[in-house]
Amino acid sequence: MTMDKNTIDPAKSIPTFYAGQSIFLTGATGFLGKVFIEKVLRSCPDIREIFILMRPKKGLSLNERLEKMLNLPLYDKLREKQPLIFKKLIVVSGDTSQENLGLSAVDRQMLTERVTITIHNAASVKFNDSLKYAILTNTRSTRDICILAESMKNLMALVYISTAYAHLDNPFIEEKVYPPIANWRKMIKMAESLDEHILNVFTAKCLNNIPNTYIFSKILAESVIQEYSSSLPCAIVRPSMVIHGIMDPIPGWIDNFNGPVGFYCFGGKGLLRVVYASNYISQNHIPIDTVINIIILVIWKLGLTKYDHQFICIIYTLYIHTYICMYNMQHRILELQRKAYVSNRAVQHFTRNEWKFDNTNSQDLMLVIPSDNRKMFSIDLSDMDMTKYLRNAIIGAKIYLLHEDMNRLEAAKAHRKK
Repeated sequence: MTMDKNTIDPAKSIPTFYAGQSIFLTGATGFLGKVFIEKVLRSCPDIREIFILMRPKKGLSLNERLEKMLNLPLYDKLREKQPLIFKKLIVVSGDTSQENLGLSAVDRQMLTERVTITIHNAASVKFNDSLKYAILTNTRSTRDICILAESMKNLMALVYISTAYAHLDNPFIEEKVYPPIANWRKMIKMAESLDEHILNVFTAKCLNNIPNTYIFSKILAESVIQEYSSSLPCAIVRPSMVIHGIMDPIPGWIDNFNGPVGFYCFGGKGLLRVVYASNYISQNHIPIDTVINIIILVIWKLGLTKYDHQFICIIYTLYIHTYICMYNMQHRILELQRKAYVSNRAVQHFTRNEWKFDNTNSQDLMLVIPSDNRKMFSIDLSDMDMTKYLRNAIIGAKIYLLHEDMNRLEAAKAHRKK
């Protein structure tokens, strides 16, 4: 006899918990957002809907952008087995760089009435953004998400996607919210009122020892979440550098040149001769599918928790140690060589220094995953085959980034030898 899904305890079944839930997701068209959408729709098909914040871009309407995104190989499994599931995606016009997220009054009311889970994932991840743009896009948007969340009538969880590289002045970074480095309200007001040139003059002073405007704006955003956690059920997820997936839904899936995979491509193509990094430290990366699973688990745990008094903000940190691979290849194309150099300089603070992280909360999550869900939502990397994982990274880069034919490997090997 099979048990009706409505009688299953949500504490003992993650898909049951998500049944009927309405999610509001920012950053849906980014690397993490795309994979989150795929995993939730596939593993929790009874979810009610996912509202995705999106803006028109490159001459494409919102629906055209969504259709283009859903045609990626990432969604092949869903397209084949659950083609109607995509109707649960509802595009909401908005922009995190605009005040109040650029939402219309009608859309705002709809989100207020229906959303039960909010995930703020959107951010500009460029290290060389102006201070003004970084604060408005990464910090002010977080404030506006919290203001919106306070008006949501049935909110169960608000999850903010931060970075493990916040608070780099500490050699050991704990899973806690650190004291504010600046008054986030004043910083937002300053970014709104002062022009770009004046802010650029004061950037070095504001950042002090913080390596770039991205990290600075994310630290401020954590302070926003901490303050609003007194009235909202909040959690912060701090992934380290997010790279290709281990297995789910495609081994080696990647859709950008950020991080080490970009350097693999530059090196493999003979465009990068050396990497500016230390040979004696480990780098901290995390597979995209592990990040997605922990976000799903954090929401599940937060949604099941009953608070009698004040809310608290829980921090989850994700990372694994890997080592820099040095390349010794000939440079061929000057412009690409310049881009490789600029990228390497931008990340040098992270490739030449090392930090240790506390991830106790993330480890504890593994212990509470229901037994029937452990395979689907695993975050255990203890038996990870690193050689196979890195091999899949190269294959994924060839297929999904460079769009190369895997049937021409002999020609590729001959090219690399040259």
